[in-house]
Amino acid sequence: MSVASTCWSCGIPLDNSPLLCPNCGKVQLSAGIDYYQAFTLQRSFAVDTAALEREFHRLSRRLHPDRFARATPQEQKWSLAAIALLNDAYRTLRDPIQRTEYLLKLEGFEIGEEFAGKNKTAERRQPPADLLEEVFELNMQLEEMRVNQKMGEDDPALQADLTAARGKFESLLAEVDTGLAASGNTWNSGDQPIREKAAKDMAVLLDRRRYLRNLVRDVNQVLGA
Repeated sequence: MSVASTCWSCGIPLDNSPLLCPNCGKVQLSAGIDYYQAFTLQRSFAVDTAALEREFHRLSRRLHPDRFARATPQEQKWSLAAIALLNDAYRTLRDPIQRTEYLLKLEGFEIGEEFAGKNKTAERRQPPADLLEEVFELNMQLEEMRVNQKMGEDDPALQADLTAARGKFESLLAEVDTGLAASGNTWNSGDQPIREKAAKDMAVLLDRRRYLRNLVRDVNQVLGA
């Protein structure tokens, strides 16, 4: 959906202020505004987070519902919707992983746990091919540790193995994040075919990252970290 181009109240163009009129200060209808539009940003995997934070605080003050306590019920409702959108947009865009997932969704990719195991992504819940043996071994170790814990037994060697495995998967997570950043830079600077390939690469990397993150979580749970 396109963003309204003029203020509903005074008719002034809203080119750089889709949530708030720069002329009369009236809050605008936020329906159809995506997170980038809320901050008047171009869609990109790179965001100046310091500038984003400054703009977030500026708009938060201007859009706070208390400022519209005497406004019409419609404007009060719009104020609440705008501040909710702003908060969601800020939380998403300031985090590089959430920002990547969000932008890929805007580009039409099915990203997230809700899409894992469906249709063409049916293989996503399976271990990455290069990690099959390690994941199998890890699952055996995790189960052994859970049994030991139930029996009140201690196995320092097993604990050391799990700690080492966690370190390995954390290192692989860091490699994925580096790959995501590189593909994001490629997307930002490329033409449409290059962007399409970079986006597909990032979708694959996000699936790998999600799997690795879950492995680290499982190890942390049994180690009490």
